[in-house]
Amino acid sequence: MSTPRVKEFLLNLQNSIVKGLEQVDGKTFKRDQWDRPEGGGGMSSVIEEGNVLERGGVNFSHVFGSGLPASATAARPELAGRSFEAMGVSLVLHPRNPYAPTVHMNVRYFEARKEGAEPVWWFGGGMDLTPYYGYAEDAVHFHQTCKDALQPFGDDCYPRLKKWCDDYFYLKHRKEPRGIGGVFFDDLNQPDFETCFQLTRNVGENFLNAYRPILERRKDEAYGERERDFQAYRRGRYVEFNLVWDRGTLFGLQTGGRTESILMSLPPIVKWRYDWKPAAGTAESKLYTDFLIGKDWV
Repeated sequence: MSTPRVKEFLLNLQNSIVKGLEQVDGKTFKRDQWDRPEGGGGMSSVIEEGNVLERGGVNFSHVFGSGLPASATAARPELAGRSFEAMGVSLVLHPRNPYAPTVHMNVRYFEARKEGAEPVWWFGGGMDLTPYYGYAEDAVHFHQTCKDALQPFGDDCYPRLKKWCDDYFYLKHRKEPRGIGGVFFDDLNQPDFETCFQLTRNVGENFLNAYRPILERRKDEAYGERERDFQAYRRGRYVEFNLVWDRGTLFGLQTGGRTESILMSLPPIVKWRYDWKPAAGTAESKLYTDFLIGKDWV
């Protein structure tokens, strides 16, 4: 395999995304290098109380371990006990303006090794959008960019990864999607390394194309306390997914990753209410009726 090439791509990707976001926000990200006692480390790039981003992180990690944790072997028990090497870029952005959606993107690479056996490798990743107030044009743009990025890999690639995303980012205990989806893939190792690497690159390198125009379009919309209140309520769903269902969060915590970097995905201001539902016909109710419905946007 070619881990140095993958690592170089990931570091360049982190740098280019941070630069692009700093151009939109006007403030700089704090860069924070860290080491992991068990092996490896990373670079967290975090912004808090920015002009546009209330909180955001674009994190790179490259870690080693003597045994894969349960979150990584649940679907592939034959890998239990193997040593591993994992690297990736993971980002979550929480804009302050309720009309600007939260977004998540992740691209990652794993190798699992055992003496006397060929290394087992795979790629994973994707991106998904979580609006608080839905705009069809934003959803179409985000999904069209994802579709265009995957078109070189066949007509069936985007629909397959779009469904995978819808299925994965689903709050089973709420019976609702986390947002309007995007694309998601894991355990990607076919047909060969170069194809899988290129697909992963296409996803990562199209993130700014997918999200930046939406952020620039919504960041200056006028809003009031009502919109901020609904945003804080809906952010609660984001927290629930990340802490209850997300395999990436579990992998980080189970491998002794840096907690501050893992939990930077959580929003700074969030609310929960008992059994609350928006009034019919309101802008808030449209999120549920028109957007959180697993729709085909393109």
